[in-house]
Amino acid sequence: MFHVVWNRHLKLMSRIMVSDVYLKLIFSRSFALARTPWMSRHSLVGDKNIVLMGPPGAGKTTVGKIVGQKLGSCFIDVDDDVLETTWNMSVAEKLKDVGNEQFLEEEGKALLNLSASGSVVSLTGSNPMNAASMEHVKKNGVVVYLDVPTQSIMDRLQLMKVDRIVGQGPGTSLRDILQFRKQFYKKWYDVRVLCENGITADAVAEKVLHAVKRYQDSDSDGFISTRSLRCNKKVEPKGSVKYFSDVLVEGLAPDGGLFVPEMGLPVFTAGEWQHLLGASYAERAQVILERCIHPADVPASKLWEIVQAAYGQNFTCSKIAPVRHLAGNQFLLELFHGPTASFKDLALQLMPHLFAYCIPQSCNYLILVATSGDTGSAVLDGFSRLKETDKQRIAMVTLFPQDGVSQIQKSQMVGYQEANTKVIGVRSDFDFCQSAIKQMFTDSDFTGFLTVEYGTALSAANSINWARLLPQVVYHASAYLDLVEQGIISFGNPVDVCVPTGNFGNILAAKYAQMMGIPIRKCICASNQNNVLTEFIKTGLYNIKERRLMQSLSPAVDILKSSNLERHLHLIANGDGQLVMQLFSSLENQRCFQLQEHFLHRLQQDLVADWCSEDDCLGAIRSVFDTTGYILDTHTALAKVVADRLQDKTCPVIISSTAHYSKFAPAVLQALRIGEIKQTPLSQLHLLNSYNPLPPVHRGLLETLKKNEKQQYQVCAADMNVLMEHVESLIQNHFMKVF
Repeated sequence: MFHVVWNRHLKLMSRIMVSDVYLKLIFSRSFALARTPWMSRHSLVGDKNIVLMGPPGAGKTTVGKIVGQKLGSCFIDVDDDVLETTWNMSVAEKLKDVGNEQFLEEEGKALLNLSASGSVVSLTGSNPMNAASMEHVKKNGVVVYLDVPTQSIMDRLQLMKVDRIVGQGPGTSLRDILQFRKQFYKKWYDVRVLCENGITADAVAEKVLHAVKRYQDSDSDGFISTRSLRCNKKVEPKGSVKYFSDVLVEGLAPDGGLFVPEMGLPVFTAGEWQHLLGASYAERAQVILERCIHPADVPASKLWEIVQAAYGQNFTCSKIAPVRHLAGNQFLLELFHGPTASFKDLALQLMPHLFAYCIPQSCNYLILVATSGDTGSAVLDGFSRLKETDKQRIAMVTLFPQDGVSQIQKSQMVGYQEANTKVIGVRSDFDFCQSAIKQMFTDSDFTGFLTVEYGTALSAANSINWARLLPQVVYHASAYLDLVEQGIISFGNPVDVCVPTGNFGNILAAKYAQMMGIPIRKCICASNQNNVLTEFIKTGLYNIKERRLMQSLSPAVDILKSSNLERHLHLIANGDGQLVMQLFSSLENQRCFQLQEHFLHRLQQDLVADWCSEDDCLGAIRSVFDTTGYILDTHTALAKVVADRLQDKTCPVIISSTAHYSKFAPAVLQALRIGEIKQTPLSQLHLLNSYNPLPPVHRGLLETLKKNEKQQYQVCAADMNVLMEHVESLIQNHFMKVF
């Protein structure tokens, strides 16, 4: 509860509704303001108003007065200064006179009279339900949503003896009408302030000022390359700041580095995280992402549209990324309920919509994708869900190692081919495919030619793209909150996270969640026999001189050059771009680098690693099935093996289950010894399904295999010139026909 005196208590009791107040400039108000010079607040809001919005009982009036004091601004309470002044009667009398529906219309008309600038305005709880008046308010205001937990609002209204509010009809509970109103708040706000339980009105006012300052200063959310050599932002040329929309579209930094937020990631308080207990996955994603994406890039209302489209009917589980108890202190974070049955869906159902929104209308874009199996189909599915008008401006080329993905993964990718997509099997490994894409990005002659000749720019959808990596933070945070909801832990108790790791993106997202305030103790990196990461984390030596990539039963982690490790090294090096450039230049030229001892110590503070053999992987699948009836995929199995070895059982460990076992049916059949591996992929899934497994066979994969058994695709040599010709060919065939 706010630690404030509710001096309007008796007035509110007499109203039936709690609505919060309107605007007509009354400079003769007797409310004493602690004046500050005009220019000090003018620099924050200029001529715009700060408009506080939220449910009745959110404390908008009290907080608004404090904000007004701090800024030396006029405070306008819509209830007192607009509605009652306009109507010449109390709000309660007006409501009784005209009824609920007519009241909303009359309230909206009154708000249209508002004509103010540089003021702090406290709306009523029902103002957002009138579109015309809210459009009027937004024209000259920054709308700040005071997001207070529903139960807190219920408690406050009960204390004020308010049991009904505007719009609450017979048979409708107060909780239901409060939930109903949230859709209107989500539509109109520019910035959100999370008001956790127990926070004071003064603290909320400070949050409001901080949120408005961030809104006004988009440079505060700028990005730099991991290889940036600059030490001081002030020496950068004007206009050189990269924003979220820039890094989303560009993918890779011009110097070959990866983009990271210059000021780091936002940190949530424990109370703010607990605010998200009971929230849906989409609601959690919205709150986390809007703190990381400036509204100048993607407004909150548009972001909510995108989040809802991403995490809806396309997932087979309504919880999107549920947490399931496996055994003992081990829990599975099931990340395979998306349309292509891997964790990549959690980012790639979202990213294409962000991309389509952010790209300039005047340019075509070619998305380049390298995949070790799962990314390819996830990218293709995500972009296939865009509107046709967006598809006309966006094309994709997906490269995968011809002999380095499962038959089912290959069938998935091939089945998504359309006029604007091309899937290419490369006679090499994933590292070559990923390096080929980076080379195309950094080849100025090639990119310049595509721009001049075809009006086409390149972008990437691998986790080298910040917008691919960022959504993965959400499910690590959500998993922790789910354990709190289930009563397994109390908020603040630590957990460990174990992630099967190849390109280092998924485990880095867990590290980012930790930095944002989720109590993750250790991140456990699990590798297969391509265990370069395990050796590096243990010794500080990253050495691929004598290594050849070995094909395994867990192809998604068959990687020797882990791209996202660069972001983590930039982090532990305190942003030393020169050091990062030296390390990765050495890796490129000498195929190795050695981390200095003090940096290795930082690396090992909350990161441990081990690897799992093929036999141990199959053994884990068999053992878990025999004891629980649950089938692990090969990547989850190797993570289980490593978690068994490294986790000390003093806290829960969340194992990232990164793919559905259906994608790796031959290995699962081999582990369970229940069928012939040489059957067709479709027959293998039908055989597995006959055992009534837990979880069931992924129905999306069954449908994909039925449709795509005879699809064709191209195979080419590991030759950069040949790959560039394929890229140009797709651009010619798609964009030239469209335009």
